[in-house]
Amino acid sequence: MNRFNTSAYLAGLNVDKMHFGLAAITDLLSRLGNPQKSYKTILIAGTNGKGSTAAMTASILCSAGYKVGLYTSPHLVDVRERIIVNGKKIPQKEFNRIISYVKDKTKQSVTYFEFLTAAALLYFQHCKIDIAVLEVGLGGRLDATNVCKPLVSVITNIDFDHMDYLGNTLESITGEKAGIIKQKGICITAAKQKEVLQVLKNVCRKRQSQLYCLGDDVKIKKQKDGCFTYLGLDRNLKKISISLRGEHQLSNAALALATIECIEKKGFGIDDAAIYAGLKNTHWEGRLEILQDKPLFLLDGAHNPAGINVLCRSLKSYFSYRRLIIIFGALADKDYHQMLQKIISLAPVIILTQLKTKRSLSADDIVEAVRKRDYSAIVTGNVKEAIEQALMMAKRHDLICATGSFCLVGEIKESFPKTTLCDNTKSVKKKQVYRAKIK
Repeated sequence: MNRFNTSAYLAGLNVDKMHFGLAAITDLLSRLGNPQKSYKTILIAGTNGKGSTAAMTASILCSAGYKVGLYTSPHLVDVRERIIVNGKKIPQKEFNRIISYVKDKTKQSVTYFEFLTAAALLYFQHCKIDIAVLEVGLGGRLDATNVCKPLVSVITNIDFDHMDYLGNTLESITGEKAGIIKQKGICITAAKQKEVLQVLKNVCRKRQSQLYCLGDDVKIKKQKDGCFTYLGLDRNLKKISISLRGEHQLSNAALALATIECIEKKGFGIDDAAIYAGLKNTHWEGRLEILQDKPLFLLDGAHNPAGINVLCRSLKSYFSYRRLIIIFGALADKDYHQMLQKIISLAPVIILTQLKTKRSLSADDIVEAVRKRDYSAIVTGNVKEAIEQALMMAKRHDLICATGSFCLVGEIKESFPKTTLCDNTKSVKKKQVYRAKIK
């Protein structure tokens, strides 16, 4: 008897293909019995920060005793990372069974993302969850996750990314992301630009929805000890500590708290202890993630100019180091020129590499962009070579930062424990193995 090969089937769905419309996912979910209607949902869109916001929101709800589904993308190493219930990814046997079942119910062409979205929503139903926190894949209006009717729609921020699909202006991008706002619903945002807020206000007015804005309706005050105070819609909390690094995560935490406040009014009871514990215990990989010390090895999935801006601020504010070494790899459809322009001024050494994915930007294209800025770079053939080169060059008090793509982050997490280098000290010539602390 031939066994169903889950990995081969998913690979054949064409990861890079996109459908702009909800017809295919709606049909598939209908054939599955519309599992998304059996539990409550929260939907989170935005240019950056939506995964972190989703993770914190889910963690708080778990700490409050609810059974919580978390659906995010992309994954770093294992596709099952996308489908989480109460902090645990879907078991392999259950994943194989769900994928096979959804395959049998699929009657028209669907994309990789649509298929996995349907599988996640079905798995959440099987687990009898109380609520699902869903991260939008791309845009919002036509994204597969938008088949749900969320209690709260969150739009973290708006900036330039995926312009080929969402438009070349902030207004057009905002219009697409605002598609997750439902009739008589609730929207929470950390967006600041006037043109963005105007679009959101217009959409909320037409749909008779409530709009809450970070900075106006919800405020945070950073404290000297790294904690912050939350001044919310109805609740004020002091000395809040979060596990995720970077000042930008304070805004994401505030959005998560505002979301919690809103769903409390929908019948979810969440006390202060659950909030403090949930934020303190949130685990989210690939965002200012430290793999090792001395030399410090940092991963960050910043993959657009806005994300690189945030990374640059964090490198200046949160880390102390003698020299910065950058490992950079990106996808061809990203604005790598702007990304490089922002980050190369911080690093005397930049190591360029090519990713395994077909969407990867070639190292030759990246090096050409670097040379145009009168900057030199080291070119490596693959991510493993880039890691080895960086570790060979770095001394104990240097910082190695790998960034440019979540694909790069994923490849490093797979390769890092297997890399070796020659020790930099003159007295020791033997190879020393650096092992990542990967949970």
